[in-house]
Amino acid sequence: MKLHPVKVHPSKALLKREDQLAWKMAGVAVDKVAVPKDVQAMIINRVIDNASVAIAAINRRPVVSARGMALGHAKKAGGATVFGVKSGTTVSPEWAAWANGTAVRELDMHDTFLAADYSHPGDNIPPLLAVAQAMGKSGKDLMRGLATAYELHINLVRAICLHEHKVDHIAHLCPAAAAGIGTMLGLKQEVVFQSIQQALHTSVSFRQSRKGEISSWKAYAPAHAGKLAIEAVDRCMRGEGAPSPIYEGEDSVIAWVLSGRTQADSQGRKTVYDPTYYEVPLPEAGEPKRAILDSYTKEHSAEYQSQALIDLAFRMREQIQDMEAIEKIIIHTSHHTHYVIGTGANDPQKMDPKASRETLDHSIMYIFAVALQDGRWHHVDSYAPKRAGRADTVRLWHKIETTEDPEWTRKYHSRDPNELSFGGRVEILFKDGSKLVDELGVANAHPNGARPFARDQYINKFRILTEGIITTREQNRFLEAAQDLASLGAGELSALNVVLPAGTLLDAKPGIF
Repeated sequence: MKLHPVKVHPSKALLKREDQLAWKMAGVAVDKVAVPKDVQAMIINRVIDNASVAIAAINRRPVVSARGMALGHAKKAGGATVFGVKSGTTVSPEWAAWANGTAVRELDMHDTFLAADYSHPGDNIPPLLAVAQAMGKSGKDLMRGLATAYELHINLVRAICLHEHKVDHIAHLCPAAAAGIGTMLGLKQEVVFQSIQQALHTSVSFRQSRKGEISSWKAYAPAHAGKLAIEAVDRCMRGEGAPSPIYEGEDSVIAWVLSGRTQADSQGRKTVYDPTYYEVPLPEAGEPKRAILDSYTKEHSAEYQSQALIDLAFRMREQIQDMEAIEKIIIHTSHHTHYVIGTGANDPQKMDPKASRETLDHSIMYIFAVALQDGRWHHVDSYAPKRAGRADTVRLWHKIETTEDPEWTRKYHSRDPNELSFGGRVEILFKDGSKLVDELGVANAHPNGARPFARDQYINKFRILTEGIITTREQNRFLEAAQDLASLGAGELSALNVVLPAGTLLDAKPGIF
């Protein structure tokens, strides 16, 4: 692994392609290094994981709407499948990525990687699978593409913080997906380079999608990035170029939106060329792409930084006889947790019983209250309006506050995988003056947790989330196909679709398509 410094350069400097981050990323994409066995196994786990959460969300309104839009772009040949729909019905791949990406993201329950920024690298799977199906690729081709997409996505997240500049995290997803598609299709470095640049240029959007009253766009955003990535690659395969250098240019994303903008605002625009803003780690030629192994999935349907705190609530509730005896709850946690899903966000919606599901799953105050009361977490029941509006829950919920603890922030950003933590320390103060204190650094399902997820847990999650939605026969068929991914031949990837029984898919409201 090598660190690549990233600066802003004036146009007159004529920065060589070989010195541009996008070109170096494209070099990683075209490197024909083999995919290690443990990486292959984890890719299979994540294919199963994505299908689990997609089918569990299959008839939720945003997913139904996305599916309806996709079905308006049907193809008789050379298309891709849509989750829930019979595999003989295919649509244009960018629209399959849109529908399937929305389904995967809707419940906020698939894989995650947190570092300088946030990410759900499993969002790369829908666009790559859609292109693989449309282009008649094999399981091994798909694995190679996903190894690239995960590698680049995670390494961008390690190095470049988007959220501090109020940029949504799909700006790392889209270039990674474009590069992964390039690997899968065996494209030349020049084409991948241009595709990465187009993908970034078109995918910069802002964090209002995760602020205030959070809407269904939270689920649509990564699906939109996947769709944009496919379109970018398609254009560049036809010989089109892109804004360049997209990372380092005088009017680039870094110069005017990310840290270059901060530098110019504080020190003057003339100083924007001085600092090295980021150092992005990338594997060297011939080095295996292993970043997927550093990511982790969710056991609970909620924002990742709540996972350990949900498990901690389950543990602490065993020592509480009367919830009404609680005076106050203080969650000492990281900067990210406090300011994104805690009271540091200053979002009144996070304390509102009538808030949207998307808002509630970004309110650690709500999540901790319900987990403490119920001792369980359910992807539907825990967010039901009746559950959120329960009077005793609202009382408890409004007694909870978060505060940033520098030590938890330090551990959140630690480069030591054995120290990396996403949880917190909770103080429960009782009316009689006593208190209960406990802490948990990582969720039980985390690789360093009490019950790390392995293949059996991914399979169990799939069976639980799809129970009563698809038949046992379809469960077994999909699990067999997914676990045999490396052996699926060219044109056989429709086996990774999951089909609902006839008549059980809801229809979307009419739109333009």
